[in-house]
Amino acid sequence: QVQLVESGGGLVQAGGSLRLSCAASGHTFSDSNYIMGWFRQAPGKERVFVAGISRSGGRTLYADSVKGRFTISKDSAKNTIYLQMNSLKPEDTAVYYCAAGRGSTIVIFTTTTNYNYWGQGTQVTVSS
Repeated sequence: QVQLVESGGGLVQAGGSLRLSCAASGHTFSDSNYIMGWFRQAPGKERVFVAGISRSGGRTLYADSVKGRFTISKDSAKNTIYLQMNSLKPEDTAVYYCAAGRGSTIVIFTTTTNYNYWGQGTQVTVSS
């Protein structure tokens, strides 16, 4: 079993920055075995892919809406995944979820059904 706990959300003005963290744990967890992703869900909308990082950490993938503003990274020693969010916009307001999924070393999943484990989410609110 894998547990994921997000933190770092909050209220920020447009143009500001936040860094989300996702701490992973579980007696079998090693981030080299999991594809890690960030998703977000705004009120009344579906949960959508934001960013992902491959098992090795050598590949990253971003949704077009956040490309150039968000950066996903991981610290394997801490079993922690990060999402650095810069130049935030009101439309970035959502609950952000961390997810872990099993797959090959070069794959990054963009759909929720491919991820096996989810955190509880952290709220990000961007005011105009």
